[in-house]
Amino acid sequence: MKPDGKPLHSNFPTPRLEVENLHAYQAPLEGRRQLLRLDFNENTIGPSPLVVDALRNIPANQISIYPEYNGLREALIKNLVGINKVINVTPDQVGLFNGVDSAIHAIFHAYGDRGNQLLTTTPTFGYYTPCAQMQGMEINAIPYEGSGFNFPYQQILKALKTNKPKLLLICNPNNPTGTRLKAKQILELCAASPKTLVVIDELYEAFSGDSVIPKVDFTIQQNLLVLRSLSKTAGLAGLRIGFAIGNSEIVDRVSRVTGPYDINSFAVIAAMAALKDQAYIDGYVAEVLLAREWIKSQLIMNGIRHHVGGGNYLLLWPTNQPSHIEASLKSAGILVRSMNNKSLLEGAIRVSIGTTSQMKQFWNAFKKVDEIE
Repeated sequence: MKPDGKPLHSNFPTPRLEVENLHAYQAPLEGRRQLLRLDFNENTIGPSPLVVDALRNIPANQISIYPEYNGLREALIKNLVGINKVINVTPDQVGLFNGVDSAIHAIFHAYGDRGNQLLTTTPTFGYYTPCAQMQGMEINAIPYEGSGFNFPYQQILKALKTNKPKLLLICNPNNPTGTRLKAKQILELCAASPKTLVVIDELYEAFSGDSVIPKVDFTIQQNLLVLRSLSKTAGLAGLRIGFAIGNSEIVDRVSRVTGPYDINSFAVIAAMAALKDQAYIDGYVAEVLLAREWIKSQLIMNGIRHHVGGGNYLLLWPTNQPSHIEASLKSAGILVRSMNNKSLLEGAIRVSIGTTSQMKQFWNAFKKVDEIE
């Protein structure tokens, strides 16, 4: 299309039909740096001082040469062992990616094809859909159930057994509903359709403690792939670092469709430092959980419809229109996100949860813009 909206009539090279018809996932808006960012579930205080020191001390030759990844997989495994005490993961079962978004894209590139089916839930993370569409996949999105947004387990199980989809993708806990699925149920879903690649997006797992990783043996559950990130807890969203953990053959196939140096040296150095400072991450998560309970209590006392699940975010239904609340809070220096474009969430806004002081700042502003006495 031309800038004036009229179609092009030149002989420009045309993309695949799926790409031509694609509506791309909309990334965060610019100009967010100086505001209280409660719109994209980011870490709200920044990374560990160890990360900052490591980045400040990067020698010049780390910039002028291609990045090296030796030791990063082992550092992640050591970190997971420290948290869970016992896990059964080897370095060849860990894939490294330029953020989990890159891992998701690679999964669809490696395993999605025209006519294949993606089985997932709705509402959920918006990037799954365009990734499926660009591969020409059919999408079967099953809604969460009831006012509590319960996981539609029986429907997912039936669809797995009946349709044998190529991919099952579950965000656990789910963004934006916070819905949690137990590890036992995930393993049951894997067993129900061994030829389906079951992808569990665990970006928010630290805020619920529901990881499937301590319960799995990837040499047995060969069709399971778990996604992890250092964006939400360790504060590395700006550097882009993500992991895919699963059977070595699956990790190998997904890694084949990425570039040779997708992750930059800065991200590697920051990730190594962050993984060494689990105490900092634990402290931040603990503060978020306290803040989650505090803001929940305010919503209950004031009779505001809300839903709080397993992530570092909540849903609430204001009296005024979400677009009005979103714009008014932005004028007050606070970013939240309207959910009016999400199924089942008409009239809601999603609010990321930071520290208690940050939630008090949000609450004081929200009371004014939604006219709560």
